[in-house]
Amino acid sequence: MDFTAELLKWYRAHRRDLLWKQTNDPYKIWLSEIILQQTRVEQGEPYYRRFTERFPTVQDLAAAPLDEVLLLWQGLGYYSRARHLHGTAQQIVAEHGGRFPRTREALLKLKGIGPYTAAAIASFAFKEAVPAIDGNGYRILSRVFGMDEPVDTGAGKKLFAGIAEELIPSAYPGDFNQALMDFGSLVCTPARPLCPGCPLLPGCYAFAHKSVEKFPVKSKRTAVRTRYFYYLFIQYENSVFIRKRTKKDIWQGLYEFPLIETAARVPPEKLMAGEQWAALFGTSPLKIRHISEEIKHQLTHQTLYATFYTIGLHEISPALQSGYLNISPDLLDSYSLPRLVTLFLGKYLNIQKLFLP
Repeated sequence: MDFTAELLKWYRAHRRDLLWKQTNDPYKIWLSEIILQQTRVEQGEPYYRRFTERFPTVQDLAAAPLDEVLLLWQGLGYYSRARHLHGTAQQIVAEHGGRFPRTREALLKLKGIGPYTAAAIASFAFKEAVPAIDGNGYRILSRVFGMDEPVDTGAGKKLFAGIAEELIPSAYPGDFNQALMDFGSLVCTPARPLCPGCPLLPGCYAFAHKSVEKFPVKSKRTAVRTRYFYYLFIQYENSVFIRKRTKKDIWQGLYEFPLIETAARVPPEKLMAGEQWAALFGTSPLKIRHISEEIKHQLTHQTLYATFYTIGLHEISPALQSGYLNISPDLLDSYSLPRLVTLFLGKYLNIQKLFLP
């Protein structure tokens, strides 16, 4: 079986007609690749449209305030991607006059661009014969060739890159890389691959040895961290309180309500008797208007359990006055909020009825 010929033949008959495949503009290719990291195509497509309409060139993106970029990214998750996107755009404008480097090696010198993204841009936009191997590529190659080297090790990545370099055609490098992505998304899927009728079946080691589900091999799993968030949705007159997350943690640069994080679940009476609660409110009189059900929010390597306390306040404590923005709830849409916070707002609250007596 000629792997490359069969893969390209399949691709030319079944390729997905996606917006970012209709351009050789390196900026738009780069934008699509960043959006599609950890994101399904159907979820990423409206964000691609939104970004290319608002920021049609890398210069437009570089000139935008980071808060605007984060707001446009809201709901897509993994916000470090948006921060890297903005920073890399500024680097391209400042150091390269707004023009993308044309080779994988030169692209790798840009902040926020790794081996896969660099190879994708170089092959799609500039026809450089370099393989771009993502999870789809690792899965296909490991199954077809019976490669049991773990894909999450340096040695494994080097081995797979060597195989892909032997297979990629110099005349159609972009098509080859796109074919790996489409084939892995449509046929050689992680679960329940469509093996019957697969054009690569005659040479597939995993199918022949009834071990499809064992590939690709990984050496380790990342431990999942559990965190408990207690958000305080504080209502004062006709306003609420928010603050930007500035630490190097999840959602850096996004806005949220006052937060108390604990090592374990705590009941309301214990939370309200704690030092963090006292530091926020001091002796200010308040009324607990509502305590939400616990909301489970899953991130890649973290599980969050969040509870929202809706609190009526009659005077502002010094901590709230100095450490938080005091805004009208009508302006919440103007700030980039974590998906967890927007889920609460959408599920539990009607903006018109926020301010109960």
